[in-house]
Amino acid sequence: MKVLMLNGSPRAGGNTSIALGEMAKIFAEEQIETEIIQIGSKDIRGCIACGRCGQLGKCVFDDLVNETAPKLQECDGLVVGSPVYYASANATLVAFLTRLFYSTHFDKTMKVGASVVAARRGGLSSTFDELNKFFTISGMPVASSQYWNSIHGREPGQAAQDAEGLQTMRTLARNMSFLMKSIALGKKAYGLPEKEEHCWTHFIR
Repeated sequence: MKVLMLNGSPRAGGNTSIALGEMAKIFAEEQIETEIIQIGSKDIRGCIACGRCGQLGKCVFDDLVNETAPKLQECDGLVVGSPVYYASANATLVAFLTRLFYSTHFDKTMKVGASVVAARRGGLSSTFDELNKFFTISGMPVASSQYWNSIHGREPGQAAQDAEGLQTMRTLARNMSFLMKSIALGKKAYGLPEKEEHCWTHFIR
């Protein structure tokens, strides 16, 4: 099994990295492979709603988004980590996720998702909610922990002093591991849930 981990911080060794690293240790104990991709420091433009991905099968902007797409398709779980800026996720990460999720048309049903957020003090819950919406619109179960998936620290490295935050990350990784393994067994026994043809409506009619 494999978990893809996206670090939305521009600081490769910052507090978001500490949170993801704490999870990666548990995944290793659970014999689950991990790959961490640094997003926050990349030059990623936003979606322009051109619709070309529907024709090309990939985003019209051929960058890290298209490089990551096959890794998302192959993984069993996705962890998205971000620092908090003005009670919101890193804008580069949001641009990346918007294009990644919109341009990939493969079925993401029952891939397990988890978001992790790091902040000095506030804005954690709103950022946590913002990132989880990428999972819930895609049929992906969201893994939970013993608390909202957050960790505190301002200067790089301070998150290592947040004992409760680190425990939250470890618990999240264990719960996520259990959920992925349980889903894998369920797929073998029962397959994926039946899908109806999508009913597209608009509020003007």
